Amino acid sequence: MKAKEIQELISFIAESGLAEVNIETDEFKLAVKRQSDAALQAVHVVEKTVAAPMQMPVVTPAVTPVVATATSVAAAPAAGKDESKYKTIKSPMIGTFYRSANPESPVFVQVGDQVKAGQTVCIVEAMKLFNEIDTDLSGTIVKVLVENASPVEYDQPLFLIDPA
Repeated sequence: MKAKEIQELISFIAESGLAEVNIETDEFKLAVKRQSDAALQAVHVVEKTVAAPMQMPVVTPAVTPVVATATSVAAAPAAGKDESKYKTIKSPMIGTFYRSANPESPVFVQVGDQVKAGQTVCIVEAMKLFNEIDTDLSGTIVKVLVENASPVEYDQPLFLIDPA
């Protein structure tokens, strides 16, 4: 893997918002971990043919502001209520979150929709596989916590649901 490819990979990971990525092949081992303050990333690359590890320069990722979606703005009045009674629907895997099956299709669920256990609420794409995410809860969608087409991590909350 060339230095330019590594830098492009670091930039992609910085933009994705992931906290940690580990990649290992027969030729190299790459670990990227974001520090807790999200100010720096450290990268260590070890070539199997090289005896000493090669240290890559520290890269400072660009800080991107979080933009509220229309659905989260619409849910703002409901979010002011006691949120402790709400349950969360979490991502079962790392991947890319999609609210609909394709750009032309309507979203699976919107704020205010009633959902039943077993109903598909979104899709998480992982390794070119589109996995339908079903809820195990019944209730009303109160808030969408993730923007469409954004990366999600394992166990990351996706939706707030009022089980009442």
